[in-house]
Amino acid sequence: MTGLIIDNVSMRFDLPNGSAVQALKNVSLELKKGELLSVLGPSGCGKTTLLNILAGFLAPTEGKVELNGHRVTGPAAERGMVFQQGALFEWMSVRKNVDFGPRMKGMAQAERDKITDHLLDIVGLQEFKEKAVYELSGGMQQRVALARCLANDPDVILMDEPLGALDALTREKMQGLVLKLWKETGKTVILITHSVEEALLLGERLLVMAPRPGRIFKEYRLPFAERGVGRDLRDVKKSEGFAETREEILGMIWGMEEEIMGRSETAA
Repeated sequence: MTGLIIDNVSMRFDLPNGSAVQALKNVSLELKKGELLSVLGPSGCGKTTLLNILAGFLAPTEGKVELNGHRVTGPAAERGMVFQQGALFEWMSVRKNVDFGPRMKGMAQAERDKITDHLLDIVGLQEFKEKAVYELSGGMQQRVALARCLANDPDVILMDEPLGALDALTREKMQGLVLKLWKETGKTVILITHSVEEALLLGERLLVMAPRPGRIFKEYRLPFAERGVGRDLRDVKKSEGFAETREEILGMIWGMEEEIMGRSETAA
């Protein structure tokens, strides 16, 4: 089967004092090739844990993950990761960062240069390709991180709060770029965020997760990502259904946060 299958995944962390934390419980989901999924929820709902399992950085205590019919057992080039901070080689040039993966695969330089130039054109960094990464702004560094991820031609792009550290204007521009890359490349994209507005804009499917243990609370199928491709995202935020859905999800998450606070006060 072509696509990503999360089959009854649970994750428990055993602590040195003999207790345990159930980070995820019985999470199941199927994603077809080319779908764009955003995931949000209150702190402690297991969003990043789930992403790390999909990346192969963690092995679930129960259940399994399959991509295109093959079980995920560790990191692999078929699953690319973009972190909140670019995790780039800051002393290297932009060009060398982007072509790092193909270079490690032994790809010929002419082919590497073709891929790198194409991706730098897409993310708008062609004129900065010989600059060292540390010379770039935060938003430009995240564009380098996206290009580097795409250079490996992954089937799935996993994004962990990739825009969280950016200022509001840069973040909005980067949201537009994420939609552009999703539509032009046809990649499956899974994006973790704490921003309800961002989740609505960047998810044709949206999961709200509940904590303790982390689980899927509600799923939405939304039109806003498709509407946002090539458009001013401020107009999308004014479109029918956006504000109502935002308030519904905000209320849901606020309710969860209040429940968590109540538990904490009771435990104290």
